[in-house]
Amino acid sequence: MRRIVFTFISWMAGILPVAAQSAVVSMHNNTLRLSWKNGTAGWQLENVAVKQQQAWQQLPHVSGEYTLLYSAEKPDNKPLPLYDKTGRKLVFPEPQYRYIIPVWESALSPVPMNTAGTAQHFYPASATEAADGSLVFTSENNTAVLSATWRFDDRFPGDVCVTMQLRAKATGYYSLATPTLVTMQEQDLQWAGIPGYFQSDRIEKDFIKAYAYMQGIPDRPVVLRERTATTLAPFISTRQRWTLAVIPAPGIARDPWEKDKRSNSNWQLGLSLMNRKAALTPTAYHPVLGERGSYLQQGDTVSFAFRYSLQAADWYTVYKHAVNDIYRFPDFLSLKQTRQSLTSRILRMHHYLVDDSTSMWKLENYKGVNIGAQAYLGGVYGSEKDALKNSDYGAMWMLSHITQDSVLAQTRLPYARNFKLMQQEQQPGFFNGAAAGQYYLTKSRRFTEEWGPYVEPIGTTYYMMMDMGNILLFNPHDTTLQRALRVAADRLLAWMQPEGKWAVAYGHATGKPMFTEVEDLRPTFYGLLIAYKILGDQKYLHAAKKGADWYITNATARGYFLGVCGDARFVPDFATGQSAGALLELYEITKETRYRRAAIQTAKLYTTSVYTQPIPSTEKKMVNGRERADWEISQAGLSFEHGGIMGSANHRGPIALASHAGLFVRMFGLTRDSLFLHMARAAALGRDAFVDSATSVASYYWDTMNKGAGPYPHHAWWQVGWITDYLLSEIQLRSAGNVTFPHGFATPKVGPHQTYGFAPGKVYGTAADLLLRENMLPGASPYLDYFCAINRKERKLFLLLLNNSHLPLKETLQVNYAEVLAGKTIRPQRAVYLHANGQHKAAGVTQAFPLEIAPYGLRVIAINYEL
Repeated sequence: MRRIVFTFISWMAGILPVAAQSAVVSMHNNTLRLSWKNGTAGWQLENVAVKQQQAWQQLPHVSGEYTLLYSAEKPDNKPLPLYDKTGRKLVFPEPQYRYIIPVWESALSPVPMNTAGTAQHFYPASATEAADGSLVFTSENNTAVLSATWRFDDRFPGDVCVTMQLRAKATGYYSLATPTLVTMQEQDLQWAGIPGYFQSDRIEKDFIKAYAYMQGIPDRPVVLRERTATTLAPFISTRQRWTLAVIPAPGIARDPWEKDKRSNSNWQLGLSLMNRKAALTPTAYHPVLGERGSYLQQGDTVSFAFRYSLQAADWYTVYKHAVNDIYRFPDFLSLKQTRQSLTSRILRMHHYLVDDSTSMWKLENYKGVNIGAQAYLGGVYGSEKDALKNSDYGAMWMLSHITQDSVLAQTRLPYARNFKLMQQEQQPGFFNGAAAGQYYLTKSRRFTEEWGPYVEPIGTTYYMMMDMGNILLFNPHDTTLQRALRVAADRLLAWMQPEGKWAVAYGHATGKPMFTEVEDLRPTFYGLLIAYKILGDQKYLHAAKKGADWYITNATARGYFLGVCGDARFVPDFATGQSAGALLELYEITKETRYRRAAIQTAKLYTTSVYTQPIPSTEKKMVNGRERADWEISQAGLSFEHGGIMGSANHRGPIALASHAGLFVRMFGLTRDSLFLHMARAAALGRDAFVDSATSVASYYWDTMNKGAGPYPHHAWWQVGWITDYLLSEIQLRSAGNVTFPHGFATPKVGPHQTYGFAPGKVYGTAADLLLRENMLPGASPYLDYFCAINRKERKLFLLLLNNSHLPLKETLQVNYAEVLAGKTIRPQRAVYLHANGQHKAAGVTQAFPLEIAPYGLRVIAINYEL
């Protein structure tokens, strides 16, 4: 229902003008009520109300003020200086952070700091009703003529759609701001955010902490770029339990690849949580002052379409509305086409990883011990392009076991284990038991950290406890590793502060804390959980809980996080997703519901690190000389390494490493929240445009497209790890928990994916070991992902078959029984199809299995065999 009321009404050309200053106009439906009153300043909002259960809640501090930014000259891009409380000029970041200094300085220029141009604040001079029932407000000054059309969206009763149109009366640069519907008081703030940037329950007065580290809402009306805004929807929730978001119409923001080259840094839409007057209210700007489309000559026009979404709901509900309903994120899956299955990628990367030349595998002798790792050609503190590194130890041991590969077992694992032992600081003293560094430098024959001479407690969790813990799952009787794990756990315990937190880092030379301006809002506590699970000592579990409790209070509850990438000075990154996984594991051990709640809440916050814009399409584009559909190279569904003001996503875009995919499938299993499942599948499936055809290794950064591992050959292990975690999580979900395998520990650094294969799982009640063999299922569809499992004692082989398409899969499956067991050919005796309801049906064949699998369905075939 829409109702418009005027004091004086006359008909003219299908429009109802308001003729008196005392006139009131209103519009309402079953969810919202808005009314304006014409006063001496113009048409001001008098009332905004939202339906909350069965009662109407009046919103305080209503406004309706419009803001237009104008500059006769193009704004300059010189960074504005920052000063501390004493008036001293701040130097941030330090000169060695060469990757992030340019983007930081750019973010301090007048346009993003919202000081550029002249701000013209006004209320409309006239109000009319259009023939379709919408309200049209107009205003004019010596700079421009502005009209704004307001209407309800009949599909979404909590949404008011607004289209503003400006006609320039003077030549110059223009930017339209969304009108201020209402403003909020700081004491009423419950949660606010711009996905990809800020997410918090408070205003942070420390500008660097808020603006650079995304810890809290900045206390200035900064304007943010869309290139690291994952969802274009600044929102604010209040303690009165209503949420207001401004959602620009799709197509207004920049397209990261418009035609034939990267256009990720174009700036067409600005986002803020304050208006120009620094009042708390979600705000968007288009065009951006000084950027494309903002320069107008006299008579030129520009328009800006957006919507207010006002709901008696929490922030996550309104955020999902923007994601699912306005940016149509779930529709992306129906566009996806796949040329290579994920299972095929694992098997192809296996070849890459056992080849010394492609994987850049190196052996070195360190202190009389042969250690092995892969060359790393990225930037490392003190390196001369001589750094070596291993990444996903769990994936190394897992792939060796499930493929029965003697090459990995004999030429990789022993030397990677030695690398891990030598990586631990052996000297007595303050650092004993900690990780000496992520990298080994062959020329100077020493271990070092990535970006400086310091030691991080989370480095001990990562490079000692996660890696050693995963090896010990496969080799539980390795007493040398057990001792090393205990020493590392005791070091982490000794560094733990009384309240349950850790320092970010200690200077290697001094042993003094570093980076003290921020806190260690990372899952450092997870190492102690690993120590408990491997070593069984209750003191480690007690400490892990204490660390997790501190983290929940100071990170999850506030939306304050810290990252693990030293080259980006620890801006928040994929460690946030890893924290969700760590909390979920703690719940699995303790069954204490606060850890489950915190895991889900942290995962919800991490969804805002996943791009949902722009909307993927079938538009044709040229990418490195090859035609691609827009959806093939879409950023939607990909997460960033780190976003915000300084993160790598500013110039590189998101990453194709989807470590979170398996966790999000598990989160869907816990919550039935479809956003998790859609995000997992959007990240994992149909990403061939980023996969090198020669090696099946995907590029890391979005902007490199399909150039393979590049300087990061060790990334292939992470890819084997996350793909396996995702597929096994989907199998568990689609089988309703009837097919499940025990998981190990997460991998260091890049996210929450877990390792498998160290112990038998269950396939409809039968114990079975994971198995994956090349050429075992020849000619399988690229939409058919699979894993296998085997019970050698009972001589049962299981085929776990996934249809990873939105369409039904129908084909005939061949099985090469000569490839199931190394050096043997098994003889099938009978086969049955197993179903999630516990029923089974005789297949009637042992070869050429007819398959019909529903969209995103599962089919399990059990085969009894003889040798």
